[in-house]
Amino acid sequence: MDEYLIDFAMGEIRRFLQARPDSADTLEGIHRWWIRWPDIAESPIVTAAALQRLEEQGFLEQKKIGSRVLWRHVKN
Repeated sequence: MDEYLIDFAMGEIRRFLQARPDSADTLEGIHRWWIRWPDIAESPIVTAAALQRLEEQGFLEQKKIGSRVLWRHVKN
């Protein structure tokens, strides 16, 4: 997987949450609405990898709501 694309997605997610810190969304919503892809949207696999890394860094957390998983910023 292209590290540049993962880093790009991580930066976009961070920028989105800096402007809207209380936001939460699914993988699909984040992929579609939070990341401003320069051309055609990359695979959701790129977004999933970015979310996983941001979770490992303690920036994001997963919250299960029913059968859906929402991602949100970790409040300090």
